[in-house]
Amino acid sequence: MEFSINQLLDNFSDDKLVTPKAIEKKLGIGDDSKSVRRLQVALDALEKIGVLEKDKGRYRRIHEEGLVEGRLRCSSKGFCFAIQDVEGAEDIYVRESRLSNAWNGDRVLVRVTKDGVRRRSPEGEVRLILERSNPTLLSTVKFTDDSYRALPLDDRLLFEVELVPDEETPDLSVAVGKLVHLEMVRFSLGNHLPLGRILQILGDDAESTNDIDLVCCKHNLPRRFSAKALTAAASLPRGVRKADLKHRLDLRKTLTVRIGNAAAISIAEVETGWELGVHIPDVATYVASGSPLDLEAQKRLRSFFLGDTVLPMLPEMNVFNQPEYLTMSVLIKLDREGNMLSFEIQPSAVLVRANLSYQRAQQILDGKVAVDEDAPSQEIDTEVEELVHLIAKVGTLLQNQSNAIRLVLPQIPSQEADEGVRGLTVIPLTLQISGSVMEVMILANKAIASHLHSLAVPSIYLHQIPPDQGKVDDWTKLLESIGIASKLENPEQLQIADLHRILGQVNQLEQEATRDILKYLLLSMFKTNEYVLTPAMHFGLGLIEQPYVHGVFPQNHYGDLLIQRILHTVFEEGRDRRSIRIKDGVNLRSSSSHGQVNWSVLPPETERQLIEDLEAVVPKLNQADALYHRSIADLDGLRKAEFMRSHTGGNFFGIITSVQSYGFFVEIESLLVEGLVHVSSLKDDWYEFPLINGKGRARASTLLVGRRSGRQYCLGDRVEVQVKGVDYYRQQIDLVAVVNSEGDRDPSNTTEANSESALAEFSEANDDSETLE
Repeated sequence: MEFSINQLLDNFSDDKLVTPKAIEKKLGIGDDSKSVRRLQVALDALEKIGVLEKDKGRYRRIHEEGLVEGRLRCSSKGFCFAIQDVEGAEDIYVRESRLSNAWNGDRVLVRVTKDGVRRRSPEGEVRLILERSNPTLLSTVKFTDDSYRALPLDDRLLFEVELVPDEETPDLSVAVGKLVHLEMVRFSLGNHLPLGRILQILGDDAESTNDIDLVCCKHNLPRRFSAKALTAAASLPRGVRKADLKHRLDLRKTLTVRIGNAAAISIAEVETGWELGVHIPDVATYVASGSPLDLEAQKRLRSFFLGDTVLPMLPEMNVFNQPEYLTMSVLIKLDREGNMLSFEIQPSAVLVRANLSYQRAQQILDGKVAVDEDAPSQEIDTEVEELVHLIAKVGTLLQNQSNAIRLVLPQIPSQEADEGVRGLTVIPLTLQISGSVMEVMILANKAIASHLHSLAVPSIYLHQIPPDQGKVDDWTKLLESIGIASKLENPEQLQIADLHRILGQVNQLEQEATRDILKYLLLSMFKTNEYVLTPAMHFGLGLIEQPYVHGVFPQNHYGDLLIQRILHTVFEEGRDRRSIRIKDGVNLRSSSSHGQVNWSVLPPETERQLIEDLEAVVPKLNQADALYHRSIADLDGLRKAEFMRSHTGGNFFGIITSVQSYGFFVEIESLLVEGLVHVSSLKDDWYEFPLINGKGRARASTLLVGRRSGRQYCLGDRVEVQVKGVDYYRQQIDLVAVVNSEGDRDPSNTTEANSESALAEFSEANDDSETLE
């Protein structure tokens, strides 16, 4: 079992003494003698340098004054800053000579050696490397000084790696001049070079390498399952057996459909309103804690949706490819307006009448009879069509009752196709049914969250804070430059009501391309979700006091699988009354129990163990989501860069979205690709920021003015640009402003035609709407 120093130190809190055996258990080391020895070596080393102290065979963390934890962010010129996790905390400057062989991205413990003065950052030195962020590297290979060396593709890693041959690549000469994926064997040690071994030879360079391979190798994403996990998945039962129905609701006669990758849905209209069922695959029943399948899921912690490529959290389980399978059903009663009246959460079994893609479901809504390309032999009967219309109708009712932020966009960025990342309702323009399905899933999540919270059962919740105020200020400046009133109710804190009001004005803009750019910029401002152990606000969904969990995709999110296990634990071990002397208990599967429970539902030992397990896994879940976000953003960036590289020399229109001292950024209309017009490329004049009374710069982030001509490039302006060059791997797009012979911008029809043609090509190449979860 591999572990980092950071993971080891996470087990020390509140100055309590901890035994090595307890740490072994929390790290999941088990009987691995090699890992046990590594743990003891690490403990002895941490004691020697004064991070831990030992007392009668147990260890305690020593918190030294002046030590701060952060992640290194370095430049290609060699200087680094340690970025602290605490919002608003100062970055600490670390000279190259004080890095102690730490690399860009590493999590480190830094001793502050010099306080910051005026605008200068405090300085420090790396005391301890807590976690390496580069266990593998993308590098090019050369032969020098009688040895084979790898030069990292990331220019912030200023070193060479000495390569050692192994069984996979015994002859290193075949890799010379090639791009390789290498694994670190040993990191830098004193004056000794780091050592690495080649995992895979990819190609001649980054440009000739498949983008999925680049992303997977860069972020070290696992692409294969162990033989044990594959065998375990293949041995799972198919269909529902009679013994499986014990203590379960048999809902196989209930009309149920599944749309996309979402949980199955059933709806019935009744006199008081609607009876809605969300039937979540009961993955917890098939993936036991500690099993080979569970150990594989713990390595990944979530599925990765990389365009058309999916790296699943679990191997394919045929049990869920059958029409009938075991589920955890959230059965909700709604009134006529879509308000939730009550609900039950029940282990169950369903028979899915139809599996529909989002496209096919939308065709049904639109009255089209096209065949589903994913299931051409599947006939859609009248009852299924009626159910799809009911899902759309109820989804609209739920939307009217919700305070969530919703964005309807022509394209959905890949990272937003999974509601688990930013927690927004993002709906593709041509697939309105996906918005209704998402509303139903969100309602089920709310029900599960309110149930666990009401029963005071330990759980993991989703938390999302408002966007950074600095980004909000930049966005509102852009809005004002376009003519949209963006005054905030509280200038220091964006409110949900502000966004609803502003989006109402954005949707009324005549220029469609401008509307889309403003929405995409808003989307990019939102923070990713964070797992927490106590209920907290979720800004994107408009939930200020109401708890929220993510529990409807246990096959794709380990956090959802844990939620499902918690529910099973409550139903199997939960106490439905304070004492056995009390005749009647509450129904722990129903919302009718809310407000009735004033005792600990779970046995003390079960609750204690559950809390420990959740505390240990929450940081890992957040790290996995952050890795997913970086990976999918990288893939999007590579694909946009590749597309724009093929259009080098082409002219496009765009909106100036940011103005800096070194130039301005332009978001190209329709394509939603951002590039930089550097001030050095503006050859017709000398451009600078205007001055007011000779004191300071005015509108420094909104305007560039030509000294001689007075020509302006202002935030929000629509400009014509030409693609000058593209750095594919760094995903940087250089643009130049296009002006006619008189020096004025020239909005020609030819460029408009080029933009429309490029849009069609770009949309076809990046159509991944089926990645919707």
